[in-house]
Amino acid sequence: MSELGYSPKDLKFNEEAREKLFKGIEAIASAVKSTLGPSGQTVLIESPHHTHGITVTKDGVTVAKAVELLDPVENLAVRMMKEAADRTATSAGDGTTTSIVLTEALVKAGFELITSNENKTEVLRDLVSETKSIISNLKKTSKKVSGKTLRDVAIISANNDTKIGAIISEVYSKVGKTGVVTIANSQTSDTYYETTDGLKIDRGYTSNLFINDHRKDECMLEDTYVLVSDAEISNLLSIENILKPIINEGKRLLIIAPCSQNVINTLAANVMKNGLKVCAIAPPNFGYKQHELMQDIALSVNATYFSEKTGDDLSIMSVSDLGHAAKVIVGRDSSVIVKENTEQSAMVSERVSELRDAYNNTNKKADKEFILSRIASLTGGVGVIYVGGNTDLEQKELYDRVDDAVCAVRSALEEGIVPGGGVALYKESLGLTGTIAQKILSSALRAPLKQIWLNAGIEVKDEDSEAILLSDIDYGYDLKNLDWGSMYKMGIIDPLKVTKSALENAVSVAVTILSTNAIITMARTYEAK
Repeated sequence: MSELGYSPKDLKFNEEAREKLFKGIEAIASAVKSTLGPSGQTVLIESPHHTHGITVTKDGVTVAKAVELLDPVENLAVRMMKEAADRTATSAGDGTTTSIVLTEALVKAGFELITSNENKTEVLRDLVSETKSIISNLKKTSKKVSGKTLRDVAIISANNDTKIGAIISEVYSKVGKTGVVTIANSQTSDTYYETTDGLKIDRGYTSNLFINDHRKDECMLEDTYVLVSDAEISNLLSIENILKPIINEGKRLLIIAPCSQNVINTLAANVMKNGLKVCAIAPPNFGYKQHELMQDIALSVNATYFSEKTGDDLSIMSVSDLGHAAKVIVGRDSSVIVKENTEQSAMVSERVSELRDAYNNTNKKADKEFILSRIASLTGGVGVIYVGGNTDLEQKELYDRVDDAVCAVRSALEEGIVPGGGVALYKESLGLTGTIAQKILSSALRAPLKQIWLNAGIEVKDEDSEAILLSDIDYGYDLKNLDWGSMYKMGIIDPLKVTKSALENAVSVAVTILSTNAIITMARTYEAK
């Protein structure tokens, strides 16, 4: 800040501003896109907080997060590219590298094709509209996953690691499509999995101070008691009967109940200062559905459900009224409860039978969907993949790949699959030759496939483009076996959700960059060293 009390700013306009932005885009894209495809290369990252001061990874979002540039304008572009990657990772769990490749290609084509004679606002509006049409086409041509295709998705997302692909597909075959798969570090060099009964709740922690695994932004509690209630805990004195023995014995507690902000703050403060092993989440959903969902949760963990509807008083609750779980994993938006294998399974089976009868006796679509979600919640299992490695570096790199592959499989189960290897997007470029927006998209949609081939040391030729574009919808080239054919039959597939999210987020960021005409940054002074 100057003596006058204000902070001086640097301003960049027009071509100068756009050139700076694109320089930053090229920098982060160059670092990330080399990891794309079966021939993608690893990236070494200086990591001061890591035991060995280095991270080895093929994970696009990990590479992107590590990039920080000295020039403030260039770094603004980097931060925006990170946003595209983060959004894709959040919504689909994979596809971050693809989103960065697409963003770079969109911006590059936009700078080249949008001239001063063009109505930029109209072009960008058309770009968004054309993207929606492409996504609609992708949805129409997508396919549902089967056992084999599930394994193929896992293998491809794990950088063609057949062992990892087999483990992930086996886990999902056991827990089912409604099940939950999580990842943990193995205490040995082996990578293996375990499955058990479990329950997923669409609610996360009420305070980030409950987090005890900062790497994954999660709170993980093993061998824990579970309190289930829809009555608000407005004062900790109301649950004193259970808190005292749990604290005195050093036990763990998951609270599933509405809590006042004062209660949350007090619990969180004791977690930080006194090592209290507790986490609180809000009850799922609202209205009459909440009551039924809470009953399901209580049944699953063998807890007494204390409800305002039945006039229950929390002050009379004892430790014997609490449920129990082998493990709980509480994230920002959802929680997983790993159940114990107890006699309660018989009661769960009875409840599921009742729900199936209710499903058959109702004609309302909304009620049917709600009942099915309850059945899925009660019957779904939990699988834990334990990732090993001979060194910390090896384990970290493998952990990232397994995490990506699990997320990809989850996305495939949700929305289906499309031809992989960039073929699905490449096909959509066919016919986009009319407007400026179509030409920009056409160029960008071909970029992921070209980059995958480039990483394999192959240049896409005109005859290759013609063969891909004019043949069957899933026709492409297998870089591993060096053969043309059906991408579905060759097992080269991508989750629709991943492809869709990568494109949507890339277009969103690209439109912002292309519409920028002035950039204001804090003035920097650099001393010579």
